[in-house]
Amino acid sequence: MAYQHQYDDGTPVNLPMGKVVCVGRNYAEHARELNNPVPTEPLLFIKPATSVVPLSEDISLSSAQGPIHYETEIALLIGNKLSGDVTAEQAEASIVGIGLALDLTLRELQDQLKAKAHPWERAKAFDGACPMSSFVNPERLSLTNVALRLTINGEVRQQGSSAEMITPMVALLRHIARVFTLLPGDVVITGTPAGVGVLHAGDKLELSIPGVLDQATQVRS
Repeated sequence: MAYQHQYDDGTPVNLPMGKVVCVGRNYAEHARELNNPVPTEPLLFIKPATSVVPLSEDISLSSAQGPIHYETEIALLIGNKLSGDVTAEQAEASIVGIGLALDLTLRELQDQLKAKAHPWERAKAFDGACPMSSFVNPERLSLTNVALRLTINGEVRQQGSSAEMITPMVALLRHIARVFTLLPGDVVITGTPAGVGVLHAGDKLELSIPGVLDQATQVRS
């Protein structure tokens, strides 16, 4: 099914699915596990709306694409236009939902493209590359300490908190607004903690903001 923003109670969000602005290496341990330098400012890239699918659907793997890696991220749904220099108050007020997303990555292809100094959208922006959950009201959470966790087949693979981000969420939105205009319906996914790895057919995934949001999915070939 096509992705439609909605809240965790099933209420649709009357916003279009826009672009997804992604933040690379926003957790120092994740940068280190991939032998990447820790950035001095946010590393940004974009996934198109066509990459977004409901996280409640099965994740489809294609052997022709090569191994697909999972990266679990906190997702911020944008409700107000942000452009240029915005205040922290404006940035925080623009967040109308907090959810979870998987930044799926064709890691071997990404490494090949990076080695040639080529853009690597082909490894990050393919159809289905951004399974996304429903959203909860941001008033239910403290932006400075949003926890996230991923288990696969009952084993915890990733866990972290927004408190561990190199660039906190409000500061991220202010930085992004100076680079890309954010429009209502856009989503910002805020980086992944350490523990990324390869998905396999039959894997059962459970993503959560503990005590607030839970989403299960599975992988099929």
